[in-house]
Amino acid sequence: MKLYNWDAMEEEKITPLLTRRYISGERMTMGRIILRKGCLVQAHRHDNEQISTVITGALKFIVDGREVIVRAGETLVIPANALHSAEALEDTDEFDVFSPLRDDWIEGRDSYLRGEK
Repeated sequence: MKLYNWDAMEEEKITPLLTRRYISGERMTMGRIILRKGCLVQAHRHDNEQISTVITGALKFIVDGREVIVRAGETLVIPANALHSAEALEDTDEFDVFSPLRDDWIEGRDSYLRGEK
């Protein structure tokens, strides 16, 4: 067992518009992501099922060609291997939960988040 305090964790600056903190257990990863208005996470897919909950702000997701706007207090479930992107319509604070855990984040293979090809 391990207790975490999100506010005490160091933020990782991914881009000028995106920061994250994350925790990985044995089988899942939970991330707290801050996206500034206009931040675009390019289309990507991964083997992980993703559950995204917006705490404040709003995100526009495109999931397998379908657009959905997720606002504060709403949660979106994205199936494993679904092609998806996200755009911050407002400054947004959100939590993502992934299963299985995000090896690409842990190993630094998350170039899609950094806007790299």
